[in-house]
Amino acid sequence: MLMALGLFTFEIGTAAFQDLVRRTEWRHAETPRFGARPASQFLGPGAETFSLSGIVLPGLSGRHSAIRTLRDMAASGEAHALVDARGTVHGDCVIVSLDERQSEFLNTGEARRAEFTLELRRL
Repeated sequence: MLMALGLFTFEIGTAAFQDLVRRTEWRHAETPRFGARPASQFLGPGAETFSLSGIVLPGLSGRHSAIRTLRDMAASGEAHALVDARGTVHGDCVIVSLDERQSEFLNTGEARRAEFTLELRRL
């Protein structure tokens, strides 16, 4: 297991990701001052987002149903705990977007390759 989002596990058998980007922001308020740089005050933590990108190759690694499961989880609007393979809990996250790109189609119309990017926002 690479990571889990609620009961969904990212692994070779479902949907393994190759890239993980974590973005953390902090909030600062500024007040303009005459003849000097603006004054700044730290307001606390801002948004924290995670972006996971990967490839599903049915028959080799992953299943198309894994992407459908993620899409269903997003449609529920519920938050899910994000936990990595080391057991670190990154907090409750909601799925804000899921991009899917299918290619290399069989004559049945099924894609042999599906790339995905999942965007999560920590609550």
